[in-house]
Amino acid sequence: MLELDHLDIRLGDFRLQADLTIEKGARVAVMGPSGGGKSTLIGAIAGFVEHAGEIRWQGARIDRLAPAARPLSILFQDNNLLPHLSLFDNVALGIDPHLRLSADQRRAVMQSLERVELAGLEQRRPAQLSGGQIGRAGLARVLLRARPLILLDEPFAALGPALKDTMLDLVADIAAEQRATVLMITHDPADARHLCPYSVIVADGSAAPPAETESLLADPPPALAAYLGRR
Repeated sequence: MLELDHLDIRLGDFRLQADLTIEKGARVAVMGPSGGGKSTLIGAIAGFVEHAGEIRWQGARIDRLAPAARPLSILFQDNNLLPHLSLFDNVALGIDPHLRLSADQRRAVMQSLERVELAGLEQRRPAQLSGGQIGRAGLARVLLRARPLILLDEPFAALGPALKDTMLDLVADIAAEQRATVLMITHDPADARHLCPYSVIVADGSAAPPAETESLLADPPPALAAYLGRR
């Protein structure tokens, strides 16, 4: 499981606290008003934001590890594709940042591209890919890394509803295959419903423990209700 034990983040006048547990294999949406600290929370888990308190995975502290050494993959809204590299090389970065791959590793990259239906596009640059293909490329790298914790910071926000649902289904499939835990930041309740049975609300300086997504949306707490435009 993922444990945030008295996590305390202070950035200037901004403060965010979290004291919660997420079960292994859970798919959890992270929702709340803009500027509430959703990306800050994910950034702390990934190792990009300093904090007090402890972050543990399966009982072992990971907050002392460098970001690359943590048992996770993170996918941002821009999917982190480097414009000067081919699709193959962008995905292969998930194995070796120096792109020195063995024959077995090259086969693994090809298999991940086939899994997300990008076979045949290996030599294209990101500028030659559609939004959906870029999203799939990011997921190919997540698949290749096979880390037990997947962090998603609105990677599909720019996609249309049908294509977004396809991407979310692919995330669900990958998570099931790898028995991975998923935390997904989203501004869209429909996305939370589609992928995540549980949600964490980040608002008013704190991240609440996970609760059932349907229950939260049916009877939202004040901060979420205001964000959703409900009275």
